[in-house]
Amino acid sequence: MAAAIPGPGMTALVARSVSGGAVTGFIMLSGLILGDLIYLSIAVFGLAVVAHTYTSIFTLINWAASLYLCLLAWQFWRHKPQAVNIEQKATKRQLASAWFSGLTITLGNPKTIAFYLAILPLVISLDNVSLQIWGMMLVPLTFLVLLAVGAVFILAALRIRHFLTSAEAQRMLFRSAGCIMMLAAFGMVAKTL
Repeated sequence: MAAAIPGPGMTALVARSVSGGAVTGFIMLSGLILGDLIYLSIAVFGLAVVAHTYTSIFTLINWAASLYLCLLAWQFWRHKPQAVNIEQKATKRQLASAWFSGLTITLGNPKTIAFYLAILPLVISLDNVSLQIWGMMLVPLTFLVLLAVGAVFILAALRIRHFLTSAEAQRMLFRSAGCIMMLAAFGMVAKTL
């Protein structure tokens, strides 16, 4: 359920899927999933204690991630609507950018690790987690849930892609995504103050 709540990651995923198509959307989703798996691993193996011990380092990371979200927000806001060519293939550079954006959006969202720290003790005893349980149960389950939810968002974006051929519809979508990114960035900074 929590994965299905649209946040900065899913908003950016929809925007990328609309502008770049299914391949771009799924490449970005792979970056989002990798970021979640990194935070899952941190939560499972207790490295969150390090995050609380070395708060200044994590505050700097948080601020850097916030700046990146602001950059994404600015790019979304300034996006020049273009005719959507459904047959156009994404370039390697666009795919790499989509993947990196997915990864950094997730890693820049402290709510992700907070979610895992809150939910994992309810699901499994973290005192008894082994590499086998992590690798055979937690990682595949997290991957499948995020893939299923992300695929729904991508497929929905592809369905509305035809309707977003007008410049005004694209402008509204990208500016909405930009506003959500900016709000997420401000929220991250506010938590460090």
